[in-house]
Amino acid sequence: MRNSKIHRKTRETDIKVDLDLDGTGQSAIQTGIDFFDHMLNHLALHGFFDLEIEAQGDLEVDAHHTIEDCALALGQAFNEALGERSGITRMGSAYVPMDEALALVVVDLSGRPYCVFQAEWHGAMIGQMPVSMVKHFFSSLAVTMRANVHGQLLRSEDDHHGAEALFKALGRALGDSCRKHSRREDSIPSTKGTL
Repeated sequence: MRNSKIHRKTRETDIKVDLDLDGTGQSAIQTGIDFFDHMLNHLALHGFFDLEIEAQGDLEVDAHHTIEDCALALGQAFNEALGERSGITRMGSAYVPMDEALALVVVDLSGRPYCVFQAEWHGAMIGQMPVSMVKHFFSSLAVTMRANVHGQLLRSEDDHHGAEALFKALGRALGDSCRKHSRREDSIPSTKGTL
């Protein structure tokens, strides 16, 4: 079973994550930030991950700590559920349109954390979520997931559409990367023999 449960507790946040890589896309997300919940539901649905996240954070300050720590905990959950990363496809990419918006996300579960992210936004907030936190989510996730994550918002006129396309593309790319490859059996997808 490729699943994990993570509990991350700091003075700023208390976050529980339950992840099943081989799910059907079912999710139950409660972070206190409605738009962020909406994005995480898309990630789970389009990656075919079963995902539960329950987060309590210092939202009286702002959304930063909660979103950042959810990303760190979720990345840790992916890293733990993947184990030695044997038999996985390892790399995945997805172009996703959302009306006028178009996003590209490419993932390599290489064991090396790195994030490149490009997006231009039209405002400062989407609901209760600062648009700057989209990039921060991607980069924080990459660190604890131990993965290369490249995200690019190729075009967008509506920030909601742009963010949604990015999170859907992230789900699709992660789903493909985590998927077991029928011809790989249990071998590690690296000439090094380890990831």
